[in-house]
Amino acid sequence: HPLRGSSIDIHPNARWQQNGITVAGGNRQGNEINQLSYPYGLYVDDDQSIYVADESNHRIVEWKRGATNGQVVAGGNGQGSG
Repeated sequence: HPLRGSSIDIHPNARWQQNGITVAGGNRQGNEINQLSYPYGLYVDDDQSIYVADESNHRIVEWKRGATNGQVVAGGNGQGSG
């Protein structure tokens, strides 16, 4: 069962079972929805939606379970003033 509502550390060299598809990352650094620029955090909610804190793009991106496209759910309008 997936771990929900908790914070865990994932080793940088973690290996994953190859039964999924890559929907973001591996497309070079950039600001398109399938590109990340210094992803800093990852959260999986109870619905198994994945949220990524994309630091240099100043945004939070969400991928719903089974989705091949994400959506910006916070930020994405450049760096704030505070």
